[in-house]
Amino acid sequence: MAANEFKMNEILTKYDELTASLSDPAVVSDTKRYMELSKELGKLSETVDAINSYKFAKAEEAEALDILSHEDSELYGLANEMLHNAKHTIEIEEQKLVLLLTEKDPRDDRSVIIEIRAGAGGQEAALISSLLLKMYRGYAQLHGFAIETIDYNGTELGGYKEVVFEVKGSGAYSRLKFESGVHRIQRVPVTESGGRVHTSTATVAVLPEADAADVTINQEDLKIDTYRASGAGGQHINKTDSAIRITHIPTGMVVTCQDERSQYKNKDRAMSVLQSRLWEMTRAKEKAATDSERKQQIGTGDRSERIRTYNYHQGRVTDHRIGLTLYRLDEILAGDLDEIIDALTLAAATNRIQHGQASSDDGDDEM
Repeated sequence: MAANEFKMNEILTKYDELTASLSDPAVVSDTKRYMELSKELGKLSETVDAINSYKFAKAEEAEALDILSHEDSELYGLANEMLHNAKHTIEIEEQKLVLLLTEKDPRDDRSVIIEIRAGAGGQEAALISSLLLKMYRGYAQLHGFAIETIDYNGTELGGYKEVVFEVKGSGAYSRLKFESGVHRIQRVPVTESGGRVHTSTATVAVLPEADAADVTINQEDLKIDTYRASGAGGQHINKTDSAIRITHIPTGMVVTCQDERSQYKNKDRAMSVLQSRLWEMTRAKEKAATDSERKQQIGTGDRSERIRTYNYHQGRVTDHRIGLTLYRLDEILAGDLDEIIDALTLAAATNRIQHGQASSDDGDDEM
């Protein structure tokens, strides 16, 4: 945290200035100004508490080490305990400060669109997509997010060749952005009669939800087709042409939506997905122009990156980006992802601080 000593002192100074301003009669008499400064002060409170706790623990650590440097000290036992407690507090507060001192990604508060596609593994890979969908449904339920299906291509065994859905709620992107990449599952498939373990993959892409202000789409660039929605095996499930296919002619990008019975609602959702994909594509091009060599990243949406392995035989989940292994497979597949997501969030924030604060407009969290 030494590199951030200046920033911490800067925040403490700002906090003191705001506190003093709120006692100024001129500010007190100006309700609007008073409310603005109070709000600003409130935003700094958690960070200031963590800084003060960290600084106090560092002082306690230094005092304990000084006592322990004198071998004949009668306070040796007490100093040892003081040192242990101080180091524990420092570790906790350092983790808090890494997150609090990192500039927030401006997209973090947005809802997200998640696309899961079956990779290598045939029918088993399609079932893996279904497992991942169930995992994200469980996570959304635990955190009060809503999930709405946008499009899917199902199989007879209940899997998905592809499924696209929206996770709605403030902060959804901040929690789920690290899920982008290739997920690998090792298990004996339900279709395997010989009991052999197979490795199957599914690709996850997480897109922050875009709106009309983020990307401009000319209607002349769109080709919109309607067709009948179909279920697993291709059978038609609606008698009307309610499903929508939108082709963005300049890029060749195609988006479909068939979950709603209303053609209007399907078109609206398909446009939302198209906006998000085009926005992400534009951002990726801008970043590629400034990065001569792409670094290994967390949460960049790199779909070729093998990020996590779920091993059924060992009951193990390993996130390869940070070397985290947990033996809680069932709980994680049920949606209990917080331990993994918290570790990824901390690793990304630590990396940004170590390599200099990334621009708040960048939005990528690099390792």
